[in-house]
Amino acid sequence: MQQLLFTVILSEMALILVLLFKTPLRKLVIMGLDRVKRGRGPIMVKTVGATVFVVLLSSVYSMTKIQKRWIDEGAVNPTDQVLMAKHLLEATLMGSSLFLALMIDRLHHYIRELRIRRKSMEAVQKQARGSENGKVEEAKAMEEETAKLREKLKHLESELETRTKEVNAAEANAVALSKQSEGFLLEYDRLLEENQNLRNQLQSLDRRLSHSGSKKNT
Repeated sequence: MQQLLFTVILSEMALILVLLFKTPLRKLVIMGLDRVKRGRGPIMVKTVGATVFVVLLSSVYSMTKIQKRWIDEGAVNPTDQVLMAKHLLEATLMGSSLFLALMIDRLHHYIRELRIRRKSMEAVQKQARGSENGKVEEAKAMEEETAKLREKLKHLESELETRTKEVNAAEANAVALSKQSEGFLLEYDRLLEENQNLRNQLQSLDRRLSHSGSKKNT
């Protein structure tokens, strides 16, 4: 019994050391523990653990009986001393084996959780990289579109400048034509006035000639 418990404890300690350090053996141990926790494995492990725990309680009960007998008798029996040491050693070994088994279970659980978290983090990082690449491509497309819009804006500004020059030239021509038409109108008015003066002079001459002719006839 004691040799079996020592073997179990040493095996459990070796498993804990293997789980603590990242080595190729750890993957094999984790795969073995995964298989143990599938199917009927958990039931068998719980049954063995419950049996060991019951034997542990039995040893503790035997130790309390021996101690009570010592108190009642007031003397120490060598046989009881041997039994007390035997039960104490077995209880210590069984308690240690149960504690180490619990440690192995928790280490296996935390290693699995850590692997799952790492995979999820890698997936998130890949997704983030993909989104960053998409953002970079979108930024490049926006830069190209901005460059095209700037070229169109420059073209429109140059066209607007040429049209503004044409409008200014047309306005200047219109101003010149309006001034020229004003000069023509003034000249026309002057000619009309001179024409009227000439007509008046001709009429006065005609009147004088007709008046002088009538005097000669008389």
